[in-house]
Amino acid sequence: MANDSSTGGYLAPVDAQPPPEDAALDAIFQQLVVGVTGLPGSLVRPRWQPVVPKQPEANVNWCAIGVSDQTPDASPAIQHNPAGDGSDTYIRHEDIDVMCSFYGPGAKGFAQMLVDGLCIAQNIEQIKARGMAFVSTSLIRAAPDLVNEQWIRRYDLTLHFRRAVTRTYAVLNILSAQPDYHSDNP
Repeated sequence: MANDSSTGGYLAPVDAQPPPEDAALDAIFQQLVVGVTGLPGSLVRPRWQPVVPKQPEANVNWCAIGVSDQTPDASPAIQHNPAGDGSDTYIRHEDIDVMCSFYGPGAKGFAQMLVDGLCIAQNIEQIKARGMAFVSTSLIRAAPDLVNEQWIRRYDLTLHFRRAVTRTYAVLNILSAQPDYHSDNP
């Protein structure tokens, strides 16, 4: 059970559902890339996996994605909620960068399709429903890979998103206090 402010010590958030992170956050962006590009879900893969799967053949279009950076803003807003026993709501905005690498004979076309498709309001509704906003994309950069003495077409880009992270902490209302007055004047 989480601590509260009446007992002292560290406070953990009491949120029943923290914001998605790790694989859950990657899955949100994987679904976005699949939906906008039309690539099969099995061919939009996490960039970093514990066991590296076999790379698709050079004639197969596919994408590797992964959250590369999460940058918090300068400081959070903290607001006390006096309802019930009281709590503090912590809100911080953060930028999220998602690296995308497209491979295959149509790699550049799929990268461009993603960039263009993110400008369509309906395509970003699912992201908005999860408390995030699409901000921009980087340029599309050619980054071919030499594999077994064969060049594999690859194009890289970064997607930029922003979201608000909200957490609740058990900071209770002050019900009474015993003030201790001090004066600098004798």
